[in-house]
Amino acid sequence: MVKPTNTSAITKATNRPWDDWVAALDAAGAREMNHGDIAKQALKLMPEPVEQKGWWAQGVAIAYEQHTGLRIPGQSSDGDFRTSTSKTFPGDKDAALKAWLELVGTRDEFNGIDTEEAASTSETAKWRYWRVQLVDGSRVNVNISDKPNGKASIAVEHTKLASSDDIETWRPYWKELLSEL
Repeated sequence: MVKPTNTSAITKATNRPWDDWVAALDAAGAREMNHGDIAKQALKLMPEPVEQKGWWAQGVAIAYEQHTGLRIPGQSSDGDFRTSTSKTFPGDKDAALKAWLELVGTRDEFNGIDTEEAASTSETAKWRYWRVQLVDGSRVNVNISDKPNGKASIAVEHTKLASSDDIETWRPYWKELLSEL
């Protein structure tokens, strides 16, 4: 089951009780705002000594949307659902991408859902990417970056899922696939 945003972490990081956040956002008319506007309002209301204000404002906006029923856990601001999982790989980003490509090969389906077309890869100086679209309209993005000590992070993000039930199907699937690396 997808869990709601941890409001106690927000309270601790911002030194502002969650009920105060809800009251302040309600007073600003946030129940009638879209996600971006709620996040902007949360940023305006963010106490001065908080570090990474923008990041915490996004968290406040998501938690507020969940609290007020504007979205449910696992749902994006666009209304679709997404899930993600990651693994630390014992090698650099290039070795991690190579291992991922060897694992998934030229598969034309994942978890019984066909791919729309062949997967693609791309890279930047800091990142390696693998992407594929499935025939159900969902997309899978694998983002790989270096970590300290010669390791890499491999993160699978599955977006545009139709429901929260899909999260419960796909997250264990991707965790299992990553465990094979």
